[in-house]
Amino acid sequence: MTTDRTGGTRRTVITASALAEPASSLSGYTIGVTSDHRRDELAALLESRGARVVLAPALRIVPIADDAELRAATRACLESPPDVVLVNTGIGMRGWLEAAEGWGLAEPLRAVLSRAYVVARGPKARAAIRSAGLQDQWSPEGESYEEVVDHLAERGVAGLTVAMQLHGESQPEYTEALQAAGARVVEVPVYRWAPPIDPAPLHRLVDLVAGRLVDAVTFTAGPAVTALLRAAGTNVEQVLEAFRRDVLVVCVGPVTAAPLRRHGVPVVTPGRARPGALVRTIVDELPQRALSIEVAGHALTLRGHAAIVDGELRPLAPAPMAVLRALAATPGRVLSRAALLRTLPRGADEHAVEMAVARLRAGLGAPGVIQTVVKRGYRLPA
Repeated sequence: MTTDRTGGTRRTVITASALAEPASSLSGYTIGVTSDHRRDELAALLESRGARVVLAPALRIVPIADDAELRAATRACLESPPDVVLVNTGIGMRGWLEAAEGWGLAEPLRAVLSRAYVVARGPKARAAIRSAGLQDQWSPEGESYEEVVDHLAERGVAGLTVAMQLHGESQPEYTEALQAAGARVVEVPVYRWAPPIDPAPLHRLVDLVAGRLVDAVTFTAGPAVTALLRAAGTNVEQVLEAFRRDVLVVCVGPVTAAPLRRHGVPVVTPGRARPGALVRTIVDELPQRALSIEVAGHALTLRGHAAIVDGELRPLAPAPMAVLRALAATPGRVLSRAALLRTLPRGADEHAVEMAVARLRAGLGAPGVIQTVVKRGYRLPA
């Protein structure tokens, strides 16, 4: 049992495979988590490896089990059984069957679905289908809607009924593509996306990304990407540039990554759409981006909010860390106080540079790493 960030308690189960990486593999890094569903599980996996986690749900899932549209779609499937059923998400499939259970329609619905050609868009959808005692017939390799539409069009859907379980919102381009292929499409809305109850954490994460004060951000749903960029407002280009250059973006799959890739943002995705696989991807990627140099006989590695000096982690405040990054970018070169001042928060003066350098020296605990060059500035004698 561990204590959560609001003073309550939560129970977290971490598997043996999740602990395969060293506990310190992400020490010194700050990672933003934008998901709402299973966020505590993902945060616990990251924290178990030493990461500092910023929880900032971009959206929340609102079930609509009592919604008239879902009931109507379910009735339509029972009265005119679909030939093809597209299951987009595991949570959606489970929610649909739970709602049908409440209406006393679960068994008739299962019977209808068991006779259809069932497409699972990803592993979570497939798991939900099979846990319901049903069987899927096909799944796209890349988990994309385009693959599903192409497969069904090639297979032939003219004159057939396709039931499409929606992924939080309507997908008109894919509905229209199936209709153009001759299908009758029944949209099944099981849940919808809504803004977070408290938007402050999301706006804070936007500021941290723009200021390069987080090292990575995770996304588990495409709409969450859109929500974060919308929250950025007039700073959206600044956020996108941070994603392109400095902040690692990790998406659970290619569909989630698509909105960012359209903006030219490089995105990494795990081989499997699972929290553990997502964390292992971060463990593989972030340390490779770290700068390591030899300075005054010391091995120095820069991580997000910390330096590793001769194998020892040394957390640093933002200002000293900014000075260290500037000096490490050009080892051996002297940077003036004026040059270092530009790396500090606005409103700072040259005295703030001296304070940051003093704190940096104390934080590193390694004499000679930060060298003063009289009347010129500072350098790393690499």
